[in-house]
Amino acid sequence: MISKIVLLFLAFIAVLGIFGKLRLPGAKQIADRRCRACGRFRIGKGPCPCGKG
Repeated sequence: MISKIVLLFLAFIAVLGIFGKLRLPGAKQIADRRCRACGRFRIGKGPCPCGKG
C-alpha cells in the first residue's frame, strides 16, 4: 500500500515537471513589454517611467 502511494506521488511530481517545462504561447510578447533597464512592464506606447528605456 505504501509503495503505491509513493509511486503515485512520484508520477504526480514527474507530470508537474513535464508541464513546468512547457512554454506559454505568449511568453515572448510578455517579455517584450518589459523595460530593459528596470524590468517593469511598460503600459501603452510611451517610454518607461524610469527614464532609461
